[in-house]
Amino acid sequence: MAAAIDPESTLQAPPRDLEQIEYIDNSLTFPSFTAETAWGLGCALRTRLLPFSKPVVIDISLAHGHHCLFHATTRSGTSPDNDTWVARKRNTVLRFGYSTWYMHNKYQGDEEAFAKKFGLAFGGSGVGGGNGVRAGDYAIHGGGWPVRVKGVEGIVAVVVVSGLKQDQDHGVIVQTVSEVLEAAGVEGLEKRKED
Repeated sequence: MAAAIDPESTLQAPPRDLEQIEYIDNSLTFPSFTAETAWGLGCALRTRLLPFSKPVVIDISLAHGHHCLFHATTRSGTSPDNDTWVARKRNTVLRFGYSTWYMHNKYQGDEEAFAKKFGLAFGGSGVGGGNGVRAGDYAIHGGGWPVRVKGVEGIVAVVVVSGLKQDQDHGVIVQTVSEVLEAAGVEGLEKRKED
């Protein structure tokens, strides 16, 4: 009998170098992005994540108005806290224009330094800066990824995965997006690296 494959071993560790992260995130560009695209990507992510023992939430929302195009779990065991993480990661991508993995590595995971840099307040009162914008509204943990469309300025949507280790949350998004684009005949990341 063949040994079971650990699904975590199928995920490549994402780079920590900011230039590499930015290159990868910007290279994975969709030719268009519709509700059908989001559904296909969301289903591909869910299928990819089903073998993992931990329950995961997948969310894909448009950048403007946070209109949800896909939201699912992989199994029982998620909680409202996962949705809080989804919102925090989405907020970070939308405000700063980078994946949360990029922001995590830019600030070496130091949420206090991140909050101080942008004048974000800790706690609910807005005390400490931020004009009432709370540090808790943002997360610099991997798993929030900006959807870009060729020829469109800015971010069109945000993909969020919540429930695994942060490098896995990010890695599964990047790998699945790359596979979805390749299956659609869009020039893949590897070909662009060779140019």
